[in-house]
Amino acid sequence: MLLRTILATTATATAAALLVPATAVALLVPATAAHAAEPASPTTASITTTTAASTTATGTTATTGTTAATAAERAAAAAADPVIVVGGLIGVSIAYEPIAARLRADGYRVSIYQLPNLGLGDIRESARALSSYVDQVRAATGASRVDLVTHSEGGLVSRWYVRNLGGADRVDQYISLGSPQYGTYVANILAVVGLGSCAGIVACQQMTIGSSFLADLNAGDDTPGPVRWTTLRTWQDELVRPVDNAVLADGATNILVQAWCPLRVVGHLGLVLDGTTYTAVRQTLAGAAIRPNCFAI
Repeated sequence: MLLRTILATTATATAAALLVPATAVALLVPATAAHAAEPASPTTASITTTTAASTTATGTTATTGTTAATAAERAAAAAADPVIVVGGLIGVSIAYEPIAARLRADGYRVSIYQLPNLGLGDIRESARALSSYVDQVRAATGASRVDLVTHSEGGLVSRWYVRNLGGADRVDQYISLGSPQYGTYVANILAVVGLGSCAGIVACQQMTIGSSFLADLNAGDDTPGPVRWTTLRTWQDELVRPVDNAVLADGATNILVQAWCPLRVVGHLGLVLDGTTYTAVRQTLAGAAIRPNCFAI
């Protein structure tokens, strides 16, 4: 199915097929897109770090489609580090509103960072832009550190920032959802089907297994600095193959959704939509024991 999708696309659409399943493209630009946060960039973003305490379902709990957060948990979240949701390749801001909305409902101060040029360019340049954005969020909130919840390519952008651009002093927690930390064969396969080296898309080239970018990123310690490192992955990830290339070594907490919930089916984009995955994200941010709720929606 994935190979047929790649073969059917044009060179322009290949980038979208790489990190956004064809069946998920419609989810990225729904009719309500006009109500989404503006795409975040170092020069044009207006930073919004609102919480949703005033829109909770009751006076004491926030119903988010998962287990409910208590008033005390929401208060603790409001006082915690601001959270930046870092998108992936072709990941427009609206695609990350579902997870951002859950976090706001649980009390967190949240903003969404859309990669410059939708992440098509050099990951190192995207990391430099993220560095500027993190500083904007810190200035706007008065926080010394932020927590990063990253998806797909956004996890690589964020790792490069932490490792090479001073992010270790500005990031408290790093959480990746389906990030190809050691590359993906889906990027490599484009050469096999006659599209050359990722149809010329730099970020795709950098995500191929064995790329010089990944060699630099993964040289030495996977988890530098005092940052708390967590990865989440799913067996059904159709775009990070092999799936275990989404894990980090050197003391990271690596969570496989199906290790807790064997019957849970979660795809690549599903990691930012799935309720079970979100419970693990929330527990990680709160410093709680990781016990994903298999019945969360």
